[in-house]
Amino acid sequence: MDNFLYSINATMPVFLVMILGWCLKKARFLTDEFVSIADKLVFRVALPVLVFLDIASADLSKDFEWRFVLFCFAGTCVFFGVIWLFAELFIRDKKMIGSFVQGSFRGSAAILGIAFAENIYGDVGLVPMMIVASIPLFNIFSVIVLMRSANAGETDRKALIKKTLKGIVTNPIIIGIFAGIPFALFNIEFPVMIDKALHSVGNLSTPLALIAIGAGFSTGKALEQWKPTLVAAVIKLIIIPGIFLPLAVWIGFRNEELVALLILTGAPTTVSSYIMAKNMGNDEVLASGIVVMTTLLSSITLTAIIFILKSCAYI
Repeated sequence: MDNFLYSINATMPVFLVMILGWCLKKARFLTDEFVSIADKLVFRVALPVLVFLDIASADLSKDFEWRFVLFCFAGTCVFFGVIWLFAELFIRDKKMIGSFVQGSFRGSAAILGIAFAENIYGDVGLVPMMIVASIPLFNIFSVIVLMRSANAGETDRKALIKKTLKGIVTNPIIIGIFAGIPFALFNIEFPVMIDKALHSVGNLSTPLALIAIGAGFSTGKALEQWKPTLVAAVIKLIIIPGIFLPLAVWIGFRNEELVALLILTGAPTTVSSYIMAKNMGNDEVLASGIVVMTTLLSSITLTAIIFILKSCAYI
């Protein structure tokens, strides 16, 4: 019973805040404009500040683990390649492949990863290291697979690829992580007033992001293509973590490392995958459906996986 309560307490507060955002939107207390502005504020300001502070205060000689970073990097490459091969072999409608593959491997690692790590351990743990190893690959691989099945013209695709690659380099979260490295290396401390101000901004990121996600949640025509949507959701939430987490345990990862890897492999599909699929001329209905279904089902799968890990004394 204790392990079950631990699992519920680890996951449900995150989803309850998302539900609050959904309820406030339904009650017309929040608007679409609020959701749009909140998303930008979290992504461009609050979340980068939070990861910057975490990296800046870290002892990199102790906290930076090459083995963990390489595992995240290699794992991302492997499950992307396997899913793409699966899609090419079994999906008849080749226009669906881009949305299917991206939705099956690209999780909401940044926002939800930090939310879960904070809720369980009180800080972001090794999530920033996981982000450094995986988020750039998410973007690069998404461009490759979406380009393969895109309907857009060659000129449009080239322009979008250039824009996306530029977006990787200028990603605020990645900038926040790398900006914190010099402060960590040289043990630079902020004046008290600046430190408190930065923490106030950083602490804003998680609750605001979760409220915005809930407020922006909509089904619409999202579940029209339910069969490939369900298959993608099972791959994203069950098969990938079911393969890579036991491997991570066998290698020796525990506690914060396993929580970060759980988010990397088992987090619901990020909303940005729908935006990218739509703009690259792919199947936007399928992309939207995968986001909706993985978000709904992840409240069950993440709780179950955390329960198993806790029962086995791995976290």
